[in-house]
Amino acid sequence: MIASSASVGKGPSHLGAAGPCQAQVDPLAALRTPDDPPWDVYLTGTVFLDIIFTGLDSAPVRGTESWARGMGSSPGGVANMATALARLGLRTSLAAAFGSDHYGEYCWDALAQGEGIDLSPSRTVAGWHSPVTVSMAYEGERTMVSHGHEPPPEEPAPDCPPRARAAVASLVPGKRAPWIAQAASKGTRVFADVGWDDTGAWDLAGLADLEHCEAFLPNAEEAMRYTRTSCPREAAHALLDHVPLAVVTLGAEGAYAVDRRTGESAEVPAIAVEALDPTGAGDVFVAGFVTGTLAGWPLADRLAFAGLTAALSVQEFGGSLSAPGWSEIGAWWRKVQSLPGQDPEALRRYGFLAELVPTEQARPWPLRRAVPTIGFRRSA
Repeated sequence: MIASSASVGKGPSHLGAAGPCQAQVDPLAALRTPDDPPWDVYLTGTVFLDIIFTGLDSAPVRGTESWARGMGSSPGGVANMATALARLGLRTSLAAAFGSDHYGEYCWDALAQGEGIDLSPSRTVAGWHSPVTVSMAYEGERTMVSHGHEPPPEEPAPDCPPRARAAVASLVPGKRAPWIAQAASKGTRVFADVGWDDTGAWDLAGLADLEHCEAFLPNAEEAMRYTRTSCPREAAHALLDHVPLAVVTLGAEGAYAVDRRTGESAEVPAIAVEALDPTGAGDVFVAGFVTGTLAGWPLADRLAFAGLTAALSVQEFGGSLSAPGWSEIGAWWRKVQSLPGQDPEALRRYGFLAELVPTEQARPWPLRRAVPTIGFRRSA
């Protein structure tokens, strides 16, 4: 296992103003042709405004006032995944409803101008206020309070997804999302994850859209419950009856994947890091795996890259705030090679990065991406 002391934006002091975040690496450059779809990845869902308080000494106590030493704000919800994909150099298109309030304007600007995400399938809903989540980080834990309403039923784009190499979908037990089948019928490769089944049924038949998916990426507990198995690796193999590629995240143990079409399997251990906030780490893992898959990397490299990006993300507070780009990945790779006592075999596991990351740090790192107060204008 690689031990890494290269933290990414550790602590509340890094929640400051930022300029646009542009990817320095195009992982699909060698594969692009004039006939390509216009987008690498398409996704749809709900965008939240996330407000993150950090540097709290303890959990808020009833009847008292707590002061936080740090604060940041950023788009959240499905924006976590969209941002993670865009920062890895994928051309990302998002269909979402945005409120007509200042929060909605801020989230739209942060995604379109700050991250370069295509919002042409999205829309602003007059008179609808943005969903909001307030997150408080303390003692390695987090507490969140959210508020929001469902947007009007004519939500954007699910009936007409644009052509894309891939799509990321969050499956809901017992519900079909028509856009998934439509996207798959156009040749889009659908990568799916799933949330906790509050019904307690854990019935794979209830995930009907899984039949249109190329890959399914549950965590170990979800995979074992859905397959009625007691081992996450056994669960991964059982999932191959329903989807060509199963990827099961194992928490501190890393991840395991198996591909039915090639017979290939791979397991990669986790990277040892100090975790400050796990918010958005699952989205970052999926984004890393999608990137490697579209780039045609071997399965083990895809797992290693996904695990690395997730490990970097938990060293920063917030959801989309914490998604790493190529500056962070390159800085980590240079740092771990310089640390004494590293396992040579573990370093070789990430040797594929040498041909991808910038050879030098082209700009300040870690990047300062959060905007502490909504309403500030970016300086020229």
